[in-house]
Amino acid sequence: MLAVVCPGQGSQTPGMLSDWLELPGTEQRLAAASEASNLDLVAHGTTSDADTIRDTAVAQPLIVATSLLAFRILLDGRAAQEVVDVTAGHSVGELSAAAVAGALSDDGAAGLVARRARAMATAAAAAPSGMSAVVGGDPDEVLAAIEAAGLWPANVNGAGQTVAAGALENLAKLAENPPTRARVIPLQVAGAFHTPYMEAARAEFEPVALGWAATDPTLPFLADLDGTAYTGGAHGHGAAAAVLDNLARQVTAPVRWDLIMTALAERGVTGLLELAPGGVLTGLAKRGLKGVETVAVKSPADLDAARELIAAHSDVLSTGTSATGAAK
Repeated sequence: MLAVVCPGQGSQTPGMLSDWLELPGTEQRLAAASEASNLDLVAHGTTSDADTIRDTAVAQPLIVATSLLAFRILLDGRAAQEVVDVTAGHSVGELSAAAVAGALSDDGAAGLVARRARAMATAAAAAPSGMSAVVGGDPDEVLAAIEAAGLWPANVNGAGQTVAAGALENLAKLAENPPTRARVIPLQVAGAFHTPYMEAARAEFEPVALGWAATDPTLPFLADLDGTAYTGGAHGHGAAAAVLDNLARQVTAPVRWDLIMTALAERGVTGLLELAPGGVLTGLAKRGLKGVETVAVKSPADLDAARELIAAHSDVLSTGTSATGAAK
């Protein structure tokens, strides 16, 4: 069984689109995503420096466009439900996953994520805040230390990693007095995402999201809020309105990637493919999903390995039955 997962903010690197632009059709896809997001994604993915693409308003659309670019190249004209058994995305990656699942078009995801990113960038600028990964330690002690420092567990990632978020001075206190056997590592993000610091962003983004063009997902899609799969809808994999509502709510809600990994294990996932610019989620899977074969697509050089993973692990591809239950 194949899971396709989509990375979140912080996965971007300078020049990450340069190699992709050598592939046919890439420039046209990125031009469409640039128009939808009102950003020059080609420039940001080739010549912009690390500080420029660290900007939330740039990073989020750039990551989503890169993930979906890699995905469409891997599909090679096939429908997603003919290849993917289940999908999920980490934080902003959940918008990429919504496109993988068929709830959003690729250009729709680019446009919606740009609105999300601008709202979150404005909220982040209103009050200095940040995020730090807490790696190792006893999970209960880590959560207690985060709370004691006046912070929030913004990402509960499993595999020994929790991300604390809040005021910069409180993050500094946590770093000075980390939980036993744990390291505190500052993250290159602009604010305390998935915490009450983003309430203004949620309030701005929610009406936009709820009114966005979307369709019912056509394949199993796990939500960041609690790791559960959407149900109901025209295809049995959720209703468009529920997806849009969750995308709005997760701006201030913690990302429960630990519950996503538990759900993937319970479904019997044997292969996990992380779309570009991948790396973080496969790293978590190697520690938290023992025995699951993983491939992270970081550049076009990883496409052959990704295709091999798809061929070896996609149940819907091997059985000839799509995720909607229809024969292909």
